[in-house]
Amino acid sequence: MWDPRFFRWAEVLVHHSLQLEKGDIVKVAAGIPAEPLVVAFFEKALEAGAHPYLRLSGFESLLDVFYEKASPEQLRFVSPLERAELDHVHAVLNIWTPGNLRGESRRDPEKVRMVQEARRPLTEKWIQKIDSGAVKACITLFPTTTQAQEARMSLRDFTEFVFHALHLNDPDPLAYWRRKREENEALIQRLQGAKVLRLEGPETDLTVRVEGRSWINDDGRLNFPGGEVFTSPVETATEGVITFNMPSMFSGREVRGVRLVFREGRVVEAYAAENEAFLKAMLQLDEGASRLGEFAIGTNENIQEYTGNTLFDEKIGGTVHLALGHAFPQAGGTNVSALHWDMVFDLRQGGRLYADGELLLEDGKLV
Repeated sequence: MWDPRFFRWAEVLVHHSLQLEKGDIVKVAAGIPAEPLVVAFFEKALEAGAHPYLRLSGFESLLDVFYEKASPEQLRFVSPLERAELDHVHAVLNIWTPGNLRGESRRDPEKVRMVQEARRPLTEKWIQKIDSGAVKACITLFPTTTQAQEARMSLRDFTEFVFHALHLNDPDPLAYWRRKREENEALIQRLQGAKVLRLEGPETDLTVRVEGRSWINDDGRLNFPGGEVFTSPVETATEGVITFNMPSMFSGREVRGVRLVFREGRVVEAYAAENEAFLKAMLQLDEGASRLGEFAIGTNENIQEYTGNTLFDEKIGGTVHLALGHAFPQAGGTNVSALHWDMVFDLRQGGRLYADGELLLEDGKLV
């Protein structure tokens, strides 16, 4: 599959998302289906004077074998080569190529937990490097048949959906994403001094304190597509109930009808219409898993439908999303967890968001 828009995609990734400079060492993690985008990215990165190199990823059968055959010692092993990358790379591009989206659902949760715990120091070090600006990082998604099926589209239609979400049909995508940064900054200015957010909707009345926290602009540099502003709530001050009106995919499982009750920042009751046992298991993953690590507002007007992929769903214009687990230190968050699970609440279905009592969003529209 080839399309000239791959070069537009690569140009935005090089010059906007990662802002590559001469001499930058760039790790590209991608699966084989993403070859057209990888080739286009390498061309643009080389033109910018950077040094890209490829790490193949997305081989699900290897992971199946790993979780089936690995001993406890092997499950906890972290390659020293991965650790060494931290000291040398200047930028990382992850290109997701979703395969079997449900393949993880049959893996032993205890083995998955062991792997996550073993990799946690490495993950935290990556986060620290990215937060400090020492490493530039971006995640994007290459359209695949399985993701198209999850979105209930043909591969052709889903590919067009992705191009549309990335604004690659615009005459100048780079100019669009620079304007999006300004638009998001205007929203952040309205939010920056707020102390308390209140979310209301069907079976939902939730109060989230954000006093003293910073808001971060995702204008396509952290994720591509971008289109959100987010912060980390005060860890001990979320109160009330929220009933999520969109499904949520996590670790190969689709969880529907999630209802969470918060007291003093912690989930004290949790329900789900589907996969409730999995939801409760994730909340018990560690001490920080039952607290909020993120509150965000989606601002991408070109994404308007659920796809089953958080990279797109959390950006839907007219939605907010909350994440259980790990917080963002650059926003002032202190919650630490191996979990970071985004769940989307659609205000377009009847909902309101207030900032210090002032109506900010109603039925998905900025007031």
